[in-house]
Amino acid sequence: MGGLIPESFIEELLARADIVEVIERRVPMKRAGREYQACCPFHDEKTPSFTVSPQKQFYHCFGCGAHGSAIGFLMNYEGLEFVDAVEDLARHAGLEVPREASQKPRPSAGLYELMESAAAYYQGELKQSQAAIDYLKQRGLSGEVSREFGIGFAPAGWDKLLKRLGSDEKRVSLLQRAGMLSQGKSGTYDKFRHRIMFPIHDRRGRVIAFGGRALDDDGPKYLNSPETELFHKGRELYGLYLARKSQAKLDRIIVVEGYMDVVALAQFGFRNCVATLGTATNSEQAELLFRAADEVIFCFDGDRAGRKAAWRALEATLPRLREGRQAKFLFLPEGEDPDTMVRSKGAETFSALLDEAQPLSGFLFDHFTAEVDMSSIDGRARLVELARPQVDQIPPGVFHDMMFSRLEALAQHRLDDSRGKPPLPGGTAPIGRKPAQKRTPMRIALAHLVQNPKLSSEAGDAGVLSGCDLPGVEIYRELVDFCAKRPNMTTAQLLELWREHPAYSHLGTLATWQLPGEEKQLAQEFRDAVTGLELQWTEARISRMPKIVDLGPEERATLLQLQQHRQTLIEALQGEKS
Repeated sequence: MGGLIPESFIEELLARADIVEVIERRVPMKRAGREYQACCPFHDEKTPSFTVSPQKQFYHCFGCGAHGSAIGFLMNYEGLEFVDAVEDLARHAGLEVPREASQKPRPSAGLYELMESAAAYYQGELKQSQAAIDYLKQRGLSGEVSREFGIGFAPAGWDKLLKRLGSDEKRVSLLQRAGMLSQGKSGTYDKFRHRIMFPIHDRRGRVIAFGGRALDDDGPKYLNSPETELFHKGRELYGLYLARKSQAKLDRIIVVEGYMDVVALAQFGFRNCVATLGTATNSEQAELLFRAADEVIFCFDGDRAGRKAAWRALEATLPRLREGRQAKFLFLPEGEDPDTMVRSKGAETFSALLDEAQPLSGFLFDHFTAEVDMSSIDGRARLVELARPQVDQIPPGVFHDMMFSRLEALAQHRLDDSRGKPPLPGGTAPIGRKPAQKRTPMRIALAHLVQNPKLSSEAGDAGVLSGCDLPGVEIYRELVDFCAKRPNMTTAQLLELWREHPAYSHLGTLATWQLPGEEKQLAQEFRDAVTGLELQWTEARISRMPKIVDLGPEERATLLQLQQHRQTLIEALQGEKS
């Protein structure tokens, strides 16, 4: 399930890599019994609720719910993709990441090296171009910030880069794969010409693409690299690598519209800025932003286009607003952008504007109330029709509850929150907490298997559940079989091998359940859960049989056997409890 990387390697990698060591390189921890504790790196807290289990090779925060393996930690903490996190972990473990021969290979190292060479070439050309230097000075950029962002210059001419880096057919092919060349009637030529060049880095700091700003009016003002095997603009954010490099966990991150805005704000001390790459903010980018900081401020022009871009950002952000995350919106006066604003008004004024940015809640409800007649019942009903789908995108928690209450207040009508929150046994979940899952026999059995795979040997005869159609039984059977083949694996190994399985998220939650007790006690609890499953299936079979008056002799005998078996199972469970 590891994509291009064999499952066996993922299993070996997690056996070699110690999650305590991986996390301790980034987060100071203290020993607490058999586990380690720290203040969670994914949300602000004063009392440690972040725990790491060496036995399970698994981390879990009881405050915000974050959890996973060493691979998952790197993905969340460093903002890496799965494969990049595997490669990073493998490098520290001294392992070479293998690839499945039947799959398309990952981009070769030669492609990354070529992009680095192109970046170095452009930076060298900048030093030779007085016109480019004068332009950057005119825009107020210092040599220091230009060097930090790797800004360069693509000289005029059709084949300067091609001649410098395309020494043979193989190199030309790499340039084409990297999107650095264009094809016309007269042949192949450089894509970027007579432009200020902004290298675009991935989350590991490798150059994967470029953005070019024209020095004159010939062609489009800005030109980006096309989509390539290295670069997918909807998955990247310009400046994110340098922002995270300045500080591992940012208090807030600012999203602006252009390269020059990011660089100018960095020069004035705002090192926490990023820009989308010519596309509206999408859900994947929103998750990247919140991995970097708990507060995201979208800073756009106040004109119609800017507000449209802001609304697209709001829609992408709503499903990502779990507890502790917040989004705000700052709309600049017409004719202003962050670059001009910070230069004309100064860093202190711009910082004050950021502090006064409009919360997402205000932007959302202002947007809809402006479209309806709030003085009429019809208008308020229309408000609910428009706003309810957006509010329902917000994950369960305090923010969702408060947004729902605000919608009720505006509508002047009590609404049914019908998203189907499951209740806690014996009561409701505290406000702000996602309701806990009820501890059913199925969930208890799955939780024990995830946390201790060797318990699969205690699962008993699978035939007792023959024909069973209870919810989750297929997952249970599959997990028992999986664990039986790998009884010595850790929780982390199991979950990573199930990462692409539809039940991955559910099993990840069950892996965070606290199952206290000694080994014998835990094994008995698992056996009781399996017995509970059998009891549920027996009762389901009894309930589905016709009335006894409609049964023939054989069916009556079957019913009697089921009733006797049910009583035996009940007595077995009661006997264990006593």
